[in-house]
Amino acid sequence: MAGEAKVAFDIFSNLRWREQMSLPRLWTRSQELTPEAFRAMRREMASAFRALDQNSSSPDIGAGAPAIGVAETNDALEVTAELPGVDEKDIKVSLDGNQLIISGEKKAESTKEEKYWHVEERSYGSFYRSMFLPFEPEDGAVDAHFDKGVLHLTIKKPAKAIKTTKTINIKTGAAPSKAA
Repeated sequence: MAGEAKVAFDIFSNLRWREQMSLPRLWTRSQELTPEAFRAMRREMASAFRALDQNSSSPDIGAGAPAIGVAETNDALEVTAELPGVDEKDIKVSLDGNQLIISGEKKAESTKEEKYWHVEERSYGSFYRSMFLPFEPEDGAVDAHFDKGVLHLTIKKPAKAIKTTKTINIKTGAAPSKAA
């Protein structure tokens, strides 16, 4: 038993094994930074992020959330949603109070031709995006158009939500004093 413990101790005390298993040192014995240590650490971090990125795509995730843009004019909100490869009939736009909901499904293309794919970076499945509007739109206030993979929504503001600018007159002289 003592012989087995000594063999195990010899393995762990082996300097070459410890050097292979340790992270790069950032400091030398003289406490100066070494550029090579930073390069080694950068390579290791890049490798770790690459491994995470490669494993992030999953067929269970679906099409996710489409990229959107929101702009405001004096009398409306304009929302665009990028939906490349989605058919118009597979898109649903709805309002729940002041919540705008864009949802649908991007269907997978089926081909009868057999191919040996090396890389396929397309997403299929359902997508969903919602946002709260700063007002509740009136009936018929939403206009929707779909062109070249982009959904364009124009949401008219109700009269009470349209901001009006008021000009305040400035008087000259000292402000009136408050009597105590």
